[in-house]
Amino acid sequence: MKIVVCVKQVPDTAAKVVVDGGVVSWGDAPLVINPWDEYAVEAALQLAEKSGGTVTAISLGGEAAKEALKHALAMGCNDAVLVNDPALADIDTQGAARVLAAAIQKTGDARIAVFGKQAIDGDSGVTAAQTARALGWPALTLAASVSLDGDTLKVERAMEEGRQKAEAPLPAVLSIVKDFGEPRYPSFMGIRKAAKAEIPAWSLADLGVAAPAAAVTWKEILNPPARQVTNEMITGASPDEIAAKLADKIMEEKVL
Repeated sequence: MKIVVCVKQVPDTAAKVVVDGGVVSWGDAPLVINPWDEYAVEAALQLAEKSGGTVTAISLGGEAAKEALKHALAMGCNDAVLVNDPALADIDTQGAARVLAAAIQKTGDARIAVFGKQAIDGDSGVTAAQTARALGWPALTLAASVSLDGDTLKVERAMEEGRQKAEAPLPAVLSIVKDFGEPRYPSFMGIRKAAKAEIPAWSLADLGVAAPAAAVTWKEILNPPARQVTNEMITGASPDEIAAKLADKIMEEKVL
């Protein structure tokens, strides 16, 4: 069984993101694999181990995105593909889903496509479902556990209200949450293999698709306005006096 896992290269969560001249910058902070996608890779590898299948990692982006793919290879993925085309520079989630769907189909006979819950840069959390729609496959999102029963994929979804069981016939799309379990660490041999790996790059022409027009565009990007914050220490001879002063201050500021 062929399984595809989609990963993304994002700024490190510790990066301080600012807007400089309308361009988003995270300074010298490193780019890393999207943390949610590590859970997706783990889920894909476990499914492959149980079904005797293979896992192909796919990413959209420039040359830097190969580092995310190499991380997936080091974790245990069998191969990886980068979709790299200048026309993808201003792509939105809907466009990304269409391109990913074409790439998944080009890998040949893929039966499961796995995503992380969301990417930490855009935080939209809709690419998995949009890709499923583009493929015409059912989507099983927010999966905390996954199992295969023949050609049926069964999941337990992590919802705010609790857990929900769902299933769908293959082929299908999954999105994985942290409750699935800790992702494995890349092995030493995996890191060496990934360092030597030749990762092919596909263009939109290779996929046979036109550059998708963005349905959502950013007209302007600004830094959030700076907030002036001041602190005032309330003192008194006793706790009762301090509490009375605090109550007066709250009423004065019209907090209550």
